[in-house]
Amino acid sequence: MAELGRIAAKVRAKNAGPFWLTIDIFCRNRADFERIRGALDTARVAALYRADPAAMKRFDIAELNVVKFSLPRPAVQGTRADRDMHGAAWAVLLEEMEIP
Repeated sequence: MAELGRIAAKVRAKNAGPFWLTIDIFCRNRADFERIRGALDTARVAALYRADPAAMKRFDIAELNVVKFSLPRPAVQGTRADRDMHGAAWAVLLEEMEIP
């Protein structure tokens, strides 16, 4: 097992508007893409972020070797309850996830 962040070329999170976050996993090659794609269950990622799996969106973009997740922000961007205005810190949780 290895941490996803050690397999992927880059994991980044960002705003997708004031109500959504997007997390992108960039892979160096097709083999890494297939490994990550097969190991990342959407429900497991939703549990990591304490999100409703039915509300998450997943995009496997084989042409770019990218796996992308979009999920509703737990608090609207810029409100008092928002702890990460840009959404960048959300990538760290996924980077540390163990991948077989």
